[in-house]
Amino acid sequence: MEDGKPVWAPHPTEGFQLGTIVDIGADSLTIEPLKQKGKTFLAPVNQVFPAEDDPNKHVEDNCSLMYLNEATLLNNVRVRYSKDKIYTYVANILIAVNPYVEIPKLYAPETIKQYQGRSLGTLPPHVYAIADKAYRDMKVLKMSQSIIVSGESGAGKTENTKFVLRYLTTSYGTGQDIDERIVEANPLLEAFGNAKTVRNNNSSRFGKFVEIHFNEKNAVVGGFVSHYLLEKSRITRQGQEERNYHIFYRLCAGAPEDIRQTFYLSSPDTYRYLNRGCTRYFATKETDKQILQNRKSPEHVKAGPLKDPLLDDQGDYNRMSVAMKKIGLDDTEKLDLFRVVAGVLHLGNVDFEEAGSTSGGCTIRSQSGQTLEHCAELLGLEEEDLRVSLTTRVMNTSAGGAKGTIKVPLKVEQANNARDALAKTVYSRLFDHVVTRVNQCFPFESSAHFIGVLDIAGFEYFEHNSFEQFCINYCNEKLQQFFNERILKEEQELYDKEGLGVNEVHYVDNQDCIDLVEAKLVGILDILDEENRLPQPSDQHFTEMVHSKHKDHFRLTVPRKSKLAVHRNVRDDEGFIVRHFAGAVCYETTKFVEKNNDALHMSLECLVSESRDRFVRELFENSNNTKDSKQKAGKLSFISVGNKFKTQLNILLDKLRSTGSSFIRCVKPNLKMVSHQFEGGQILSQLQCSGMVSVLDLMQGGFPSRAPFHELYNMYKQYMPAKLTRLDPRLFCKALFKALGLNEKDYKFGLTKVFFRPGKFSEFDQIMKSDPDHLAELVQCVNKWLICSRWKKVQWCALSVIKLKNKILYRASACIQMQKTVRMWLCRRKHKPRIDGLVKVRNLKTRMAKFNEVVAGLKEGQQEMLKQIQELDASITALMIKIKSTVMTRIEIDHEHQALVTRSQQLLSAMQKAKQEEEERERLRRIQEEMERERKRREEEEQRRKQEEEDRRLKAEMEVKRKQEEEERKKREEEERRLQAEMEVQLEAEREEEAARQAVLEQERRDRELAMRIAQSEAELIPEDTPDAALRRGPQVQANKAAADAKKYELSKWKYAELRDAINTSCDIELLAACREEFHRRLKVYHAWKSKNKKRNADSEQRAPKSVTDYDCAPVVKRASQQNAAPPIPARQHEIAMNRQQRYFRIPFIRPGEEYKDLQAKKKGWWYAHFDGPWIARQMELHPDKHPILLVAGKDDMEMCELSLEETGLTRKRGAEILARQFEEIWERCGGMQYLRSAIESRQARPTYATAMLQSMLK
Repeated sequence: MEDGKPVWAPHPTEGFQLGTIVDIGADSLTIEPLKQKGKTFLAPVNQVFPAEDDPNKHVEDNCSLMYLNEATLLNNVRVRYSKDKIYTYVANILIAVNPYVEIPKLYAPETIKQYQGRSLGTLPPHVYAIADKAYRDMKVLKMSQSIIVSGESGAGKTENTKFVLRYLTTSYGTGQDIDERIVEANPLLEAFGNAKTVRNNNSSRFGKFVEIHFNEKNAVVGGFVSHYLLEKSRITRQGQEERNYHIFYRLCAGAPEDIRQTFYLSSPDTYRYLNRGCTRYFATKETDKQILQNRKSPEHVKAGPLKDPLLDDQGDYNRMSVAMKKIGLDDTEKLDLFRVVAGVLHLGNVDFEEAGSTSGGCTIRSQSGQTLEHCAELLGLEEEDLRVSLTTRVMNTSAGGAKGTIKVPLKVEQANNARDALAKTVYSRLFDHVVTRVNQCFPFESSAHFIGVLDIAGFEYFEHNSFEQFCINYCNEKLQQFFNERILKEEQELYDKEGLGVNEVHYVDNQDCIDLVEAKLVGILDILDEENRLPQPSDQHFTEMVHSKHKDHFRLTVPRKSKLAVHRNVRDDEGFIVRHFAGAVCYETTKFVEKNNDALHMSLECLVSESRDRFVRELFENSNNTKDSKQKAGKLSFISVGNKFKTQLNILLDKLRSTGSSFIRCVKPNLKMVSHQFEGGQILSQLQCSGMVSVLDLMQGGFPSRAPFHELYNMYKQYMPAKLTRLDPRLFCKALFKALGLNEKDYKFGLTKVFFRPGKFSEFDQIMKSDPDHLAELVQCVNKWLICSRWKKVQWCALSVIKLKNKILYRASACIQMQKTVRMWLCRRKHKPRIDGLVKVRNLKTRMAKFNEVVAGLKEGQQEMLKQIQELDASITALMIKIKSTVMTRIEIDHEHQALVTRSQQLLSAMQKAKQEEEERERLRRIQEEMERERKRREEEEQRRKQEEEDRRLKAEMEVKRKQEEEERKKREEEERRLQAEMEVQLEAEREEEAARQAVLEQERRDRELAMRIAQSEAELIPEDTPDAALRRGPQVQANKAAADAKKYELSKWKYAELRDAINTSCDIELLAACREEFHRRLKVYHAWKSKNKKRNADSEQRAPKSVTDYDCAPVVKRASQQNAAPPIPARQHEIAMNRQQRYFRIPFIRPGEEYKDLQAKKKGWWYAHFDGPWIARQMELHPDKHPILLVAGKDDMEMCELSLEETGLTRKRGAEILARQFEEIWERCGGMQYLRSAIESRQARPTYATAMLQSMLK
């Protein structure tokens, strides 16, 4: 706000738009869009993100941006998409945006060669880079790999899967026929399993997991395809703008005339299974002319062909025929496949009518006789047997103990269902056969590892969703959970295990939604199976059971609560809404029970199992093994589609968890499937639903690339000389990194691995694999580092030797000292008597100076006494000479010394007597003076005693008063603790309720975004419900609300500038206090937003010492009981009550970033604050080697402490408060008077006590 830098704010259609912050609201920010100057709008604080300095800047890896958030991710993808750069990295995850147009040379053979053996990040982002990374990981880690390609329908999953397979077989194949077969198998699977939908012209209506197997030499040896959940309902019915599977149209458009006549084929509009959808072919201008007129439907003739750069029904038929030949299918088997497809088409044209008899059955219409004959011929059945099986069903009887069978006629509706069930079963068995033949065409005897590519239908949501969408979305829930576990949860656990200290990232866990679907007994799939086992199952009863079992489940609700009006018309027993990770989807349960049963009536199953045609018979040869042996006589056997899919899905996920993982997130840029159109809102929703925002949070402080020490050692030891490879792996890696001079922020050493920041491992790998000249320099650097480290060891050894030498020298000198001391002692013992005598005589001589002093003090007889002293001194000197020059015994010395002592004592006694007489006279005089001084002292002592008694009395009174206040405070705290204990339970319940409410609001936001993407116009949306005013609130919240309602001034809608003007100009004390409180509250919100969205690796700005700003967050036991206490007195009431009391404080302050550089706190500074009432008025920071930082309220609000005096906790810090005189001396010495004066003159300073005092002083 202060520097006017742009930010990203939410936009309904573009996702985010650039703007600037112009005001700080109560819980939001006022944004002015850059493209609409003068217009503003409000945006929640948590949905506003800082923008890069250059909004048109784009990077290959989104983690390279300064700010990592969902807005910069969306903008980076947008800018790259506009430049035809459809691939973008987020760490090791690839985002692929469908271009809907062919980009030249993007997938050319020369491009494949460029990416072979290149580390991730060394070349521009590409699907080939992910494929090569998977291969290199498999090769290095000796572990199978999986590539999960996910995204919405139409996002380009199938195309990216094909490019991965092509890259692996081209780059690492053996050059044999098997490599080509693996690539050519994919178009064949697409022909039988892909179809046009409203959102994708080539939508995979089944899931597949393609495994490319490698031998011990890491060469391709074979492949295997697993498929999941073919959408069988599409065989008999499609939407108005959708088509059946491609094979039907390719057969009609491209089959040669002889095949067309053999299989009785015509235009698509003549078949019931095709004409209820779109009957137009995909074709170009050239191929459309080649299609005969009698093969085109009226719709095709009128509207022209469908356009898609990757689809052409006639050309695709020819390519499919070539692919069949390449993978080993001969002409006979190819015709068998086409014959069954044609048989399914003719089967759909069999019509029924009510029979005229009283049996209540039905018969085949006469117009369908020819169709029935064609169908029976193509499927190898007897026409009459097929007629009977379609209109009746066989029941086993055991009446009277005799077993037998009877034929029960079917009604028209039942016959139609039987016909459609037969068509679905025949086609699904045909598809199973195609997959089996594809797997047989590239067999392998042994496999060391494999790379699997998962391509499964993305999250689907339409106006009308059925069982197929339910299963697909259930699968996507499981895959999203796997993504969360692999990318987020396991990453976090690895960081903790290796001790990297990366902050924890929170993500939405969708386990409750998965349990809703697959839990035993109460899961939706198990409830559906139970319904299928009932004698008369119904969709309505199944729906009622789902709602009754999960009445209060957060993830499940009734259709009338949908955000779309079309779903509000669905009754409660006709559908349910599931809140998926991507949003809420309404499922209509009509035909759920029927679609969950994969079995045929006994009569139809026996009919096709005994077909004359060997190919058809083999399709059903294992059908008897799937029957329920416990089924009752005459009942339809039950094979659960849902549980079969659940089992397959769990096997798939177990396989994925056992392999290494790479992720490709495909994104659909627009709903119209046109090129160069970027719809930011719906793309942002896809990125959020795919978990990319959580990945950004993790990557912001994470290390996505890692390698064990021994692997780096094995990988690069071949580039190093032998003397370097003798190092252990950890020291080897350390030597490499030190020699390369890598920034320590770009990597971290764990316990067993080294971790790299996004993109840094590729830089390291590129340096290591660079040209030989550079490698020689690198080896030289490593040698230099090793020499330096070894030289340091030599230095330590030399220092140790020097230390030992010094210790030896010290001990030698100590021995000499001991010898000297012993010799001295022997000498002293020999000459001890003379020495002692000489000492005694010398002591006697020193006393002569005292005699002289005493004589000098005498007033009478001084000359006589001085003469005697001189004689005594001469005798002492003579004795000293005698002791030195002659050998005398101790007794002789003591005798002469004693004589001298006696003479000195006599002389001293005489002097003392004379001195005493003089002193007596002097003493009498001093006594008189002393008595006079004593009298004065006693008078002063009496006065002092009276003053002390008065002081003790006052202190006693203060102590009694303090004890009374202390007792009152303890009683008050006891009462508060009691109230706290009563309210704690209620507050905890309210916090849980608030958390749940926030989760519901977030889910409803995603539901509404999803509903907007389904709705054709905004008018179809149901308006947002107003919050329930009757929500329960506890006494704490009610008290706060009552206090808020009782406020005299409502300031939440005031603008930031209006608050500041009111503070500077208002004379109303209560309004002024209220404005101050709201002003500082908004400052706290703004500074919290800035702290959350600060630049990466940047030092945080600190407006006050951490002990002040973090006081409210400190987990102090005393204050814990106050956090949830009764509502505190507002700051405005404090301000009025205190009458703007002036208080001054000083505490130590170390700037951020210097606390680790200056461990001894030699550069500690001081932080000064002047509080005018509850809010800060002046602030100073004094640091060594820096100019003082002066701040005043009004001019420098953004840089000053925004907390109130009570919130800072300064009044509770012992020794923090100082006198006003001390603050003013420092303020004036640092130039504060001139700074405040200039702020007043420029009308920037807010009116405070300091400004008033300065103005009065100037006057």
